[in-house]
Formats: sequence, structure tokens, C-alpha cells
Amino acid sequence: MLRIQKRAVGKVVVYALSGYISAEHVPEMERMLEAELDGVALVLDLSEIRLVDREAVNFLATSEANGIRLENCPAYVREWIAQLGNDRP
Repeated sequence: MLRIQKRAVGKVVVYALSGYISAEHVPEMERMLEAELDGVALVLDLSEIRLVDREAVNFLATSEANGIRLENCPAYVREWIAQLGNDRP
């Protein structure tokens, strides 16, 4: 189960994610982030994430590459993202 809490601080929108991120959650999160206004900085707070699957890691890596900041990213997720980067041409 994934829980998402949104808070805005000025021109920064923080989504605090908790629980498990799986492939089934990725389309919803993509729509959620795409719906934000231009000029707003986006942050995904991953401090309460307990488990992710490969599709979720791909989503997080792509989000970060597109300028979304990942805060409190668990070490195993950060390592997996780094491995994906090394595997890409």
C-alpha cells in the first residue's frame, strides 16, 4: 500500500510517500506530478518508503533526471538508481 501526503511551502510542493511503491502506483504518480503548475519545484520525500519494485525505481530515476528532488532516499533505492544509470547507454 502506498500513502501520499502533499504539502506546499511557497513554490515548493513536497509529496511525502510512505509504504510500498509498485508498478501499479507509477501511472498515478506520473499524473500527479504532471498536474503541478510550471515554476513549482517538486520534491518526493521517501523517508517512509519501505519497499520498491523495479518499475518504481525506474520512475524515481526518471523523475530525478527531470529535475524532481528525491529527499530522504533510502540507501538501497539510491544504489539501485545508480545501477540503472550505469546500465543505460
